[in-house]
Amino acid sequence: MQLNFIITIIDRGRAQYALSIYEELEIPLVLAMLGRDTNAEEQLDKYGFQSEEKAIVAAVADAEKTSQLIKNVKRKLLIDVPGYGMMVAVPIKSVGGGKTLAYLIPLLMKLHYAQGNYPRALVIVPTRELVVQVCESVELLTEYMDIRCVGIYGGTNIRTQQAAVYEGVDLLVTTPGRFMDIYMNGIIRTPQIKTVVVDEADRLMDMGFMPQLRSILEVVPEKHQTLLFSATFSTTIAELAAEFLAPEPVRIETGNPTTPVELVTQLRYDLPNIQTKINLLKLLLTDKEEFRRVMIFTETKKNADRIVERLGDHWKGELSVLHSNKAQNSRLNALKAFKEGKTRIMVSSDVAARGIDVQDVSHVINFDIPSIPEEYIHRIGRTARAGKEGTAISFVTEKEEPKFEEIEKLIGQQVEWAALPENLVISDVLLDDEKVQTSNIVYQKGKPKGGGAFHAKSAKNSKTPQKVRKDRTKEGRRKK
Repeated sequence: MQLNFIITIIDRGRAQYALSIYEELEIPLVLAMLGRDTNAEEQLDKYGFQSEEKAIVAAVADAEKTSQLIKNVKRKLLIDVPGYGMMVAVPIKSVGGGKTLAYLIPLLMKLHYAQGNYPRALVIVPTRELVVQVCESVELLTEYMDIRCVGIYGGTNIRTQQAAVYEGVDLLVTTPGRFMDIYMNGIIRTPQIKTVVVDEADRLMDMGFMPQLRSILEVVPEKHQTLLFSATFSTTIAELAAEFLAPEPVRIETGNPTTPVELVTQLRYDLPNIQTKINLLKLLLTDKEEFRRVMIFTETKKNADRIVERLGDHWKGELSVLHSNKAQNSRLNALKAFKEGKTRIMVSSDVAARGIDVQDVSHVINFDIPSIPEEYIHRIGRTARAGKEGTAISFVTEKEEPKFEEIEKLIGQQVEWAALPENLVISDVLLDDEKVQTSNIVYQKGKPKGGGAFHAKSAKNSKTPQKVRKDRTKEGRRKK
């Protein structure tokens, strides 16, 4: 059953009438806030509403009741007529992560309806894929609103994007470089921008966008609201906040950013080299019922292409690949095909680990261990979404063991070791781009033998993916 999150903003004098319509349809309320002289006044002010005039009513309802509610409210209260209020219905399952909604819903409420030709709000994201996803979320949120959203990014015809901006825009979603390109061409005017959202701030910094961010914030009005969103709050992010945000900014933190999703089953395989990783990948993916929707992450574009090349003979029509060397249309088409279920396997560099929301991903496979420990959390967060279970599998070589130990320190737990399949072919071939590795480890069917980090595990510490789904006890923790 499809559920919608419904938000109504209305003159406080008519709030009770609005509530009665909800009650008539037996729609339970999630939130009802009035303005002045209530505890909610401060909350309303944070969202930029005039607290003495407005009320907010929020509820969750199925598709049928949502339709009835919208019709009744529009007919009886003239919702969406300027000055009378507004209403937003959001398909809960269809919209991206909670972080995106956290800034889009209040932002759209502030914009209310189309006005003027120049942007009044700006959302900055690190990748073109995220531009597309945010714009798709806006489209869902504004089905019953008159708000113009334009997304601009590099790798495509700049003149087409310039024309879209020139036609008029309320909310502009952009990558930093393309924004400056169009701004320098005189197409974008910034005096009306009142809100700037910097999403995936840590990723923006990692990708070297600080100069562009500084330039953007220099050309927007001095008096504006800046919202900075980041999955982690490192020292660099703290410095960014100190530079761009007002003194003593409000900091809101939800959960522990270093704690993986509880519903994710985490496993590791100890393997000697890339070729053996590919051999194991082929074995796992053969089980289409178990591995029904898979995201494979690599550290390098070369390994992403290598996987697609080696798997192409078996699953050519089931593969999508996503990395920065691919043409823009190719990247967007690959992501679209995977989202729509036309392909079963997505091979990607870390570009897709941030913010990309895909439903029902059964497995995340870390073909390479990320150099930045936090990236592991972003990767495995692509599965076990919307209350569903998922599995994250990591392929670990001896060379990658120190990186994986840092990940375990970050997440505060040891990842369970999985026994190697009996029919796995252990290769002794090192590819040209693999660095010299020690050769004192002997890999056998079922489990490895050797010293160092790759020590033998007892039978009770061995688990297969099939067993783990049913056995979530802690007895299988790997011992140091």
